[in-house]
Amino acid sequence: MGVHISVLNVALWDHKGGKRETGSVVISYKIFPKDITVNFDDLKKKIEESLPEFATVYGYGEEPIAFGLNALICAIKIPEDKTGVLEELEKRLEHISEISQIQTLMVRRTSR
Repeated sequence: MGVHISVLNVALWDHKGGKRETGSVVISYKIFPKDITVNFDDLKKKIEESLPEFATVYGYGEEPIAFGLNALICAIKIPEDKTGVLEELEKRLEHISEISQIQTLMVRRTSR
């Protein structure tokens, strides 16, 4: 007797342990610093320290705004089965003193 696996479940099947694997959600934020003198390396460290245990930084980028001011683009990855975390993430980011404003750029699902 074999195990029947539907085509729909193949995408969620972990072939190593036989467990279902859920995807993740990646949220991209544009983070505006309070001043042009804000050190982005220090800001990145504070962002990483402020994240809940289930969230991780997926990547960083920089975008020139005007007159020497750059915005930090930060992608944060969370499990897709968590609910109500977008508000929590934004509140945690807004409490960092070097951040003037945050803007959500994109929310997308990823399978890894």
